[in-house]
Amino acid sequence: MTTHSGSCHCGQVAFEVEGEITGGVSCNCSMCQRKGSLLWFVPRTALRVASGEDALATYTFNKHVVRHRFCPTCGIHPFGEGVGPDGTAMAAINLRCIEGIDLEAVPVTHYDGRAR
Repeated sequence: MTTHSGSCHCGQVAFEVEGEITGGVSCNCSMCQRKGSLLWFVPRTALRVASGEDALATYTFNKHVVRHRFCPTCGIHPFGEGVGPDGTAMAAINLRCIEGIDLEAVPVTHYDGRAR
């Protein structure tokens, strides 16, 4: 299994996530569209916050089921946390925060979050 490293812009929040990136999700909900996130969903156990976890801020909206985590210093949203349909704790990793990947090579699925 591959371990990927990522961070916010200022580096205060750094993380590692294990898994194979087979695709990303582009959501058009009011939050994701404004952030420009490209999301990769993994079990929460695959994500390890290496530094800055105590500094992370959280934002929720609408049904308050996804915790959008962000760095209060630079404002970057490296991941979100929620629960999958089967009850598994999940993390939505912002692929744009992972180092050294070719985003152009990642297949993208578009998700209509505005209709939900």
